[in-house]
Amino acid sequence: MKRNVVIFGSILGAILLVNLVYMCNMCYNNPEFESNDTLGYAALIVVFSLVFFGTRNYRNKELGGIISFGKAFKTGALIALLGATIYVVFWLPYYYLVVPDYLDKYTIHVMKDAERSGATAAELADKVTEMNTFKEMYKNPLFVVLITYAEVLPIGLIVALVSALVLKKKPGAVVPG
Repeated sequence: MKRNVVIFGSILGAILLVNLVYMCNMCYNNPEFESNDTLGYAALIVVFSLVFFGTRNYRNKELGGIISFGKAFKTGALIALLGATIYVVFWLPYYYLVVPDYLDKYTIHVMKDAERSGATAAELADKVTEMNTFKEMYKNPLFVVLITYAEVLPIGLIVALVSALVLKKKPGAVVPG
């Protein structure tokens, strides 16, 4: 299982890093770009499909096509955790050393999005307060670690859960592809 987790988790982490750098630079260099959260989370689900394929690979190649729900979930969760950990470990030095004023740029992006959405003056003022609070909390590296995990790990765990439900096979069951 370890080899499978390392391979699929590392690939997942690498893809997450490419996406992180791309989106960060997009916001950093062009704060007026329009983001699409729905599309972004849909893309993350596609990326996290590696959890499914990693679990299926482990079941089929190392366990002879038989895997319990618990073992399938554990495998998927470890793949997701490794990918998310790579993402977090990369983001910390990248944020503090490469883009330390990222939140200033991100705040501009958030405010432009709020304006485009037709936010009232009061809503914009609330958004400014919210972003200033977030910037203050982001000064604490522990908060940065927690919020960065929260960006991706829950999606990975949900995919691991669904994968375990789909992939569990008892002895004597027919294993598709």
